[in-house]
Amino acid sequence: MSKLLYIKVNAKPEGISRTFKISDHFIGAYVQTHPSDEIITLDLYKEGIKFLSAEDIQSIYGHKTEESKKHPVLKYAYQFAEADKYVIAEPMWNLSIPAILKAYIDYITVSGITFNYTEDGPVDLCKGKKAVHITTRGGQYLVELKAAFEMGDRYLRTIFGFFGITDFTTIVAEELDIVGKDVDAIVENAIQKAQELAKTF
Repeated sequence: MSKLLYIKVNAKPEGISRTFKISDHFIGAYVQTHPSDEIITLDLYKEGIKFLSAEDIQSIYGHKTEESKKHPVLKYAYQFAEADKYVIAEPMWNLSIPAILKAYIDYITVSGITFNYTEDGPVDLCKGKKAVHITTRGGQYLVELKAAFEMGDRYLRTIFGFFGITDFTTIVAEELDIVGKDVDAIVENAIQKAQELAKTF
């Protein structure tokens, strides 16, 4: 049995978010094909993730004990490390990811939990795991000239790789805010890709 961590990142509610429409279909298909797996849903806005304080930083870099698993920040790093698979659902905001997701990444990038510092440099602690990033974008960023402006997927792929998670797939629905585009068809195409991937994820 595998443990899947479903990380939801959107201030919009369920019925309005196009990102969640795609990711929820992924989860639905996943449940059908992996009925014995455990799915943990983590909605960052409902969790109230905040920016790190000076005290939080001391805890992140300090000595870890069994009690650390109950720490209001460190508990997220332990939860992340204990998962086998990850689904990150978030919309592109200002060419990157929502700030709350970056704040969450600061919560989980913890030496001794998701990676280690050694005399030879950092060592990843999450090898053999895999992730799918589901994202929506208003513009077009898959073409060569615009790809350099896209910094959200590239950042997530890089930081997950830092943890050792190199099996990283992206499902994107873009051009959703371009006048004249068939938005429903674009979203539906992404849903179909998500459902197919879920069967073998």
